[in-house]
Amino acid sequence: MIEYICDQCNTTYRIETLRYRCDCGGPLQLKQAGTGFSIDRVTVEDSTLWRYRHALPVTDAASVISLGEGMTPLVSFDSPEHDHRVKLDFVCPTGSYKDRGAAVLLSKVKELGVEAVVEDSSGNAGAAIAAYSAKAGIDCTIYCPAATSKGKLAQISMYGARLKLIEGNRAATTQAVLEAAETTYYASHNWNPFFLEGTKTIAFEIAEQLSWEAPDHVICPIGFGSVYIGLFIGFQELQAQGIITKIPRLLGVQSAACCPVYKAYSENRAQVERAPQTNETLAEGITSELPIRGDTIMRALRETNGAITVVDEPEIEFGVKALASKGIYVEPTSAVIVKAFDKFVESGIIRAADSTVSILTGSGLKATDKLMKIA
Repeated sequence: MIEYICDQCNTTYRIETLRYRCDCGGPLQLKQAGTGFSIDRVTVEDSTLWRYRHALPVTDAASVISLGEGMTPLVSFDSPEHDHRVKLDFVCPTGSYKDRGAAVLLSKVKELGVEAVVEDSSGNAGAAIAAYSAKAGIDCTIYCPAATSKGKLAQISMYGARLKLIEGNRAATTQAVLEAAETTYYASHNWNPFFLEGTKTIAFEIAEQLSWEAPDHVICPIGFGSVYIGLFIGFQELQAQGIITKIPRLLGVQSAACCPVYKAYSENRAQVERAPQTNETLAEGITSELPIRGDTIMRALRETNGAITVVDEPEIEFGVKALASKGIYVEPTSAVIVKAFDKFVESGIIRAADSTVSILTGSGLKATDKLMKIA
C-alpha cells in the first residue's frame, strides 16, 4: 500500500488524488509498505533503472514507461591524488538525469489513469516530462521561463507538448503553473514524490557499479534538490537492508547567484530561507530561490555530515572547459562540480585517500546558445 504523507504535519492522503501538497502547504512524501531493496531481486539483464523495479512504486508492468534511462557510465576523472569519478547522467535519453524521475512519475501517472499533466521547469525537467508523456500518450503542457535555453525549448516542443513561456525568473514560472495545477495533474519534479523515486536509483547504480559499496562522498548540483534528496533516499534504503555500511557524505554545490541552501549551511541555520537571485547565471538549472523540500535537504545534510559550497561565473566557465578538455561535454549547471571538488579538497572535507563520485546532470547540447558565448 502506498499513501502520501505530509512532510510537516504527517497527514495522509490517497495517491489517486490530484493533490500535490498538503492542506498545511507542506510537500508530500510517500508512505510505503514493502520488503525493501534486495540485491537478489535486481534484474541484471535489464540495462535500465527498471532493473530495480522491485524497489520502485509501480506495480502494473503494463504501465512502465521507459526510453532506456539509467545505468549511466561511471568513469574516472583526471585527479592524480584522488579517487574522483564522474557519473555521466547526461547520457540519459533526453540529455539529463531528470529522465529517471520522469520515467517513474509518468509510469505511475499512467497506472493511475491520468490523461493530462502540467509541469513547470527551467528546461531539463520539462523536456523529460514531455518526452515520457509522449511515450505514454498523455497530454502535456510545460511552463518555462522565457529566458530558457532555446535548445531546451525546441526539444520540449518537438515532443508535442504545449509550451507556455513566462516572463520573469524561475519563481514566476512556478507561480504561473499553480492555477492550472488546481484542475490538472501536476507532474512536478519538485512537488511530486514519485519523481524522487526515480532519482534515488542514482544511488542504487553507484553502489552496484562499486561492487555494492558506497563512496566516501557524492557531489551534486543543488537547485530544488531532486538529485541530493534522491541520493539520500536511495542510500538510506541500501543501508537499511545492510547492503552498504555507510551513507556517503552528500556534498552540494550552488551558483553564487542563487544559493539559499549554502546560506543556511554557512550560517548554521536549521531551515532554508528565501534568497533572491542576484544576477543571471550560466547555471540556469539550479536557480531556486526557495527549495520546496528545503527541510529534507537540510535533514540529508545533517544526517550525512554533508557540506555545501558555491561557485561563481568564472568558476562555472572553468568547469565547462575542464570537463570538455577530457571529452566530457556538459551544460554549465553540471560543470559546477569541478571547482566544488577543488574547494572541498582545499577545506579538508575530501582527503587524499577518499573516494568521491560527482554527478553530471545535463548535456552540453542543452545549452548551445550559452556555451557559444564562452567557447
